[in-house]
Amino acid sequence: MTDPAGPATSTRLPRILAAAYALLVLYACLHPMSGWQDSGLPVFDYLVAPWPRYYRVEDLVLNVLGYVPLGFLLVPALGWRAWPWRSLATATLVAGLLSLSIETTQHFLPSRVASNLDLGCNLLGAALGAFAGLFWGHRLFHEHGGLVGLRTRLIIPGRSGDLGLVLLGLWLLAQLMPESPLFGSGDIREALGLVTPLSFDAGRFIQLEAVQVACSLVAIALFARCIMLDPALWPVAGLIALALLAKTLATASFLVPGSPTAWLTPGSGAGLVAGLLLLLAALRLPRIQQHALAGITLLIATTVGNLIPDNPYLALDLQFETRGNFLNFHGLTQVTAAAWPFVALGYLSALGLWRGAHLSER
Repeated sequence: MTDPAGPATSTRLPRILAAAYALLVLYACLHPMSGWQDSGLPVFDYLVAPWPRYYRVEDLVLNVLGYVPLGFLLVPALGWRAWPWRSLATATLVAGLLSLSIETTQHFLPSRVASNLDLGCNLLGAALGAFAGLFWGHRLFHEHGGLVGLRTRLIIPGRSGDLGLVLLGLWLLAQLMPESPLFGSGDIREALGLVTPLSFDAGRFIQLEAVQVACSLVAIALFARCIMLDPALWPVAGLIALALLAKTLATASFLVPGSPTAWLTPGSGAGLVAGLLLLLAALRLPRIQQHALAGITLLIATTVGNLIPDNPYLALDLQFETRGNFLNFHGLTQVTAAAWPFVALGYLSALGLWRGAHLSER
C-alpha cells in the first residue's frame, strides 16, 4: 500500500489544496450566511433524530461525493507514510469534525436543516476518499513524481506558485456558471445592489461580449504564464480546454433544453478568435510585459463584465434546482466568480514585487 522507507511526500501542496477545499465546502454548505437566529431547540438534537420520512437520493450521493476529495487530500497532507491506517482514521476524523461543525452551525440558519443523515454521508465520503488516498495520495504528491514533480518543473517554487495554482483552480470553478458569458468573472453588481448601466441592444451586446471574452482569454493565459518556469504552451492550451469543457458541462446541466454549446454565441465566438490572435502576439513579448498585460486585460474584462447587460435569451433557458446541493453549488460558483479577478489582481501585483525574478527572462 505504502512504502515507509520510500522518499518523503511533499506535504505543502496537498495541505494547501485540502485547506482550500475545506473552505469551499464550508461556504457552500452555509450559503447564503444570512438570517442567523436561534430556533430555541436543542442544538445537537439532530444527532439523535430518526430516519427522515422524505429524502432525495441525489442529495445523499452528492453528500458522499462532496467529501471524497477532502478525505483523499488529507491523507498526503498528514504525511504519515509509516502509519497508513492512522492516516485513514485521522483524515476521516478531521473531515467528520468539519461536517459536524457545519451541520451544527446550520441549526442557526433558517434556510438550512441540520441532518444526521448528511453527517453520516459526509463521513462515508471522507472515509472512501481517505482509503483511496492510502493507495494513490502519496504517489500523486510525491516530491519527485506525480503532480508535485510536474509542478516543480513547470511552476515557480514556494507558496506563491502554490497560491497561483489554487487561483487557477478557482477560475475553472467559476466557469461552471452557465448564465455568465464565456470566461466571465468579476460581476459584483448583484452583490452591491447595483443596476446594469446599459440597456440591452443586440449589436452592442455582441461587441461587448466579444471584448470581454477576448480580454478574459488573454488575461487567464498570461496569468498562467506568469507563474510558469517552463515556456511550454501545452499547459496554457490545456487550461483553456478545461475551461471550455467546464462551460459546456454547466450549460448542458442547467440550461433548457440542455444544448451543450449554448454558450457559443456570436459575441463569444468572435471573442475567442480575437483573443487567440491577441494571445499569439502577446506570447512573443518579454515576460515582464506579459505580466503587465495580464493585469491590464483582466481589468478591462472585469470592467466590461460589470457594464454588459444580461443576455435575455440565455436567461429564458436557465433552470436551476432550487433545493439541496445544487443551490449550495451555485452559491459557491457565484461568489468565486465575483471575487476571482480582484484576488488575482492582488496576486499579480504581489508576484511582480516579491517573486518577479523569473519575469526578467524572455
